[in-house]
Amino acid sequence: MIQLVLAMIWTRRGQAVTLALLALFAVASAVASPAYLTAIDRAIAAGQIATSTAAERGVVIAGTVDNRVQSGAPDFANVGAALVELPGFTYVYGSSFPTVGLEKDAVYPSRLVFRQDACANVRIVSGRCLIGEDDVIVGAATARRAGLAAGDAVTLTFAAFVDDPHDPYWEPKGVPKRLVIAGTYEVDDTADPYWGSHGYFTSIPARGPTEPILTGSTTFATMDHGMTDLTIDGTAGADALDVDNLGTLDAGLLALTRKATEIGPNLQVNTEIPYLLQRIESGREAAHLLVPVLAVPLVLLACFSIFLAVGYGTQGRQSELAVVALRGSRWWNRWWLATGENLFAILAGAVAGCLAGQLLVNAVAAARFPGVGADPGWASLRYAPFAALAALAAAVLAQRRQLLSPVATLLRRNPVRVNGPRAIAVEAVVILLAVVCAVQLAVSGGSLTGVGLLAPAFVMLALALLSARALLPLVTRYATRALAAGRLGPALAGFQLSRRPGAQRLFALLVATVAVAAYATCAVDVAARGRVVQSELGVGAARVIQVEPVFRSQLLHAVREVDPEGRFAMATTRLRSGDSAEPVGLAADTTRLAAVASWPAGGPSAQEVAHELRPGAPPPMVIGGPDLKIKATAGDVIKGKELRLNVVVSSLADQGEALVSLGDLRPGEWTYEQNVAACSRGCRISGLQFMVNDKVVGVTGHLTIESVTSGAPGDTVTPAVLADPSRWRMPSFGRVSSAPGGLRVDIDAPGELPEGAWLHPVDTPYPLPIAYAGRPPSGDVLTGLDGFSFAVDDAAGLSAVPRLGQRATLVDLEYADRLAIDAAPALLPEVWLNHKAPPDIDERLTEAGLTVLSDARAAQVHSQLSQQGPALALWFHLIAGGLAVLLGAFALVLAAAVDRARRVEDLTALRIQGLGRATTSRATLWTYPALVGIASLVGVVTALAGWAATGWALPLAGIHPAALPLPSWPRVLVLAGAAALVLLVLAVVALTTGRDLRSRIKP
Repeated sequence: MIQLVLAMIWTRRGQAVTLALLALFAVASAVASPAYLTAIDRAIAAGQIATSTAAERGVVIAGTVDNRVQSGAPDFANVGAALVELPGFTYVYGSSFPTVGLEKDAVYPSRLVFRQDACANVRIVSGRCLIGEDDVIVGAATARRAGLAAGDAVTLTFAAFVDDPHDPYWEPKGVPKRLVIAGTYEVDDTADPYWGSHGYFTSIPARGPTEPILTGSTTFATMDHGMTDLTIDGTAGADALDVDNLGTLDAGLLALTRKATEIGPNLQVNTEIPYLLQRIESGREAAHLLVPVLAVPLVLLACFSIFLAVGYGTQGRQSELAVVALRGSRWWNRWWLATGENLFAILAGAVAGCLAGQLLVNAVAAARFPGVGADPGWASLRYAPFAALAALAAAVLAQRRQLLSPVATLLRRNPVRVNGPRAIAVEAVVILLAVVCAVQLAVSGGSLTGVGLLAPAFVMLALALLSARALLPLVTRYATRALAAGRLGPALAGFQLSRRPGAQRLFALLVATVAVAAYATCAVDVAARGRVVQSELGVGAARVIQVEPVFRSQLLHAVREVDPEGRFAMATTRLRSGDSAEPVGLAADTTRLAAVASWPAGGPSAQEVAHELRPGAPPPMVIGGPDLKIKATAGDVIKGKELRLNVVVSSLADQGEALVSLGDLRPGEWTYEQNVAACSRGCRISGLQFMVNDKVVGVTGHLTIESVTSGAPGDTVTPAVLADPSRWRMPSFGRVSSAPGGLRVDIDAPGELPEGAWLHPVDTPYPLPIAYAGRPPSGDVLTGLDGFSFAVDDAAGLSAVPRLGQRATLVDLEYADRLAIDAAPALLPEVWLNHKAPPDIDERLTEAGLTVLSDARAAQVHSQLSQQGPALALWFHLIAGGLAVLLGAFALVLAAAVDRARRVEDLTALRIQGLGRATTSRATLWTYPALVGIASLVGVVTALAGWAATGWALPLAGIHPAALPLPSWPRVLVLAGAAALVLLVLAVVALTTGRDLRSRIKP
């Protein structure tokens, strides 16, 4: 009996090979999914480690000890046992304490630092490095500022902080020690992991970047000092961060933390490695959701292909099965002869599929994740038996009719009706499952767990079956009309499709094939565009540099000095939100908005918004020199309730803002004056403040301002402008009016004046125009740069504000700064850059007075997103799409091979009766290509419907995505291109089968 089955396989070896390949794809799909997840787990870890920051690869063990009081000091020696639990780390010991004596003032201390191997990590500019006792080396910038050079002596003293509420400072608290400056140094990369995160090189206002005073261990120990910082900085090497050692690393960190806790509260372990490990785990979780989304429909599609292929093949040999049944063979012989041929082919394909699935993943991993490896193992085969059993069940199910039908039915040439109640019931079950899965996905809020994970597969399968059921009536109607019109070729092709019992299922299979490929295209394209939005719009520009806090006028002046033409740089800072309900705000130099910022789609252009945010405004009121003088006449001054006059000025150069106190108002005419160093090159008047002492209530009075000048050329506060009430704004506690000789200000404050009564020059549009994303600000007011509210006018609605997201506001920085009266540094000052920024932009910004803190780049963020779990998981979608197309192609080949004998017989008979060669060619060549063309179109529509129902739930945006307008639909051209490629592959297969059929028709 086995020999007979083998003979049958050899006779129909083409069909057997095709069926084996379908089984191979089914099992390979089941093996590829877990194998790819294993490979991607390693790739995610490797990618996140490669794109991690220095802080995420290091650990800092820190403690403090009073050198004069040893009790309670942290015992660093006991930490050694825990450090053994962290193999692969390199450690640097360091200690430091504050000193005074190097700088001319005592507002900020200098840090005397001992750091292991310091000489190997600095570049000596002058002199030499450390050799003997009492040697120190000083930063080159510090030496220039202090007027020191190599070989000079300096006396340093341990310092302690004096928290004076009016004038805090550092005072000497130790025995002075005379030290020799052996040399001066520079550090090429202050962010190098060697220096840790101790802030050695932070910037100090009005002083610039700081640099530690480096010395040897002997000098450090012999100098009298008190409270001292002790640190051990560990940096993970390649072995510690190997993807196979992450479990050991996590356990070692826990042991180190426990050991530090046991030693005492003065010892702390600071590390961001747990955040790195958490990000790796979150990426793996997202990948384990995305991969099965197409792995499940791929396996279902493979089983459907086997069901269709076996059904086609069995129908082609019904006469053989009829002879077996007619001879009265026992039921097991009949079953064996009916199923043996297919079972052998499926089992052979299943065995090959186990190997093929793993090899496919190995090849993809080697190409996409070089150096990571796929970590092959038996675990990837855990689903292979289930896929093989599913393939066998599909084969047996496809032959149930031939196994159970009587001889008379098997001998019929015309097939029985296949769209009976059973077929309708099966399709109804599939549709019901699709509805249940989609509803579960919606109710769970997009949770891809349970039946929700099966939603994409069953939705696409159900839509494919419904479209196939609607096809046959349409094809039959078309064929009938073609026959009536005398178009025999199209009529014969149409009747071939409508009368073949497997044509409907073949069409459903082809629709599902295209749908799976198109769905994969949707996921890949939407995710790729989402990463672009997150990296560009999320960062704000191609590059964003955060600088040390400076005054807003200094920030604007420095950036405009570096880029006077506004081609590549833009200054930005944040508004001070009043409460959590108020949207975050961005103030940007909108003269450069269109040139620099990444801009969201779906709204007005950057040029339009910049025009709306910066309309024309009156010129500012300025003085030309440092000698501020205000001539004014005060009246109704009540003793004990005297008003104090303050003026906020903003430098026109780069010297910041200042709050200038001019003293109490005196009755009669007086000239109030003060020298303001920040106004040496001119200042803008930001506002006048009338203050009283605390708890004073019921303040009244009036003042006539006659002149505001500095006695220097360039003053523009002319009497006409000064006396014009329309050029001034007093929002509360008073009013302004014109008076003989100047501007009259009447103060009326029944209650207290905690913030004073403010008089603002009108040199901006008011209310200030803003652009916003989300809802407009409540009450048409917004908290400004100084923390005070101002009125706003909604100028433009955006889908998102660059860098801040979908609930934020945008204002012009210069106008917002003119409204501000706090004379305080900017909040989160940044310099946004485009791709035209020169390579030495950091140096240029430093020369302009800005100190770089951090540097975020859109390209770097995009690279990080591309290494996260969702991005890497989508490569499996490409694999699934390719396998789906191959399944459809092989099923089409097998269907054509089974149909070939019957069609050759029919068309040969028609040729003998006079059917023309051209008509025969059209009937043979365009039957399956027409089917493929219609299926491709319907498949794309099916994929879009499935995407609408389930695509929103896919975690495509990465881990913890920002609130940005991420794309939710694929681009038309991308989807059309993918569909055209699938159509091309299937059409080539269909045309090849048609040409083969035509060549067999005689004569």
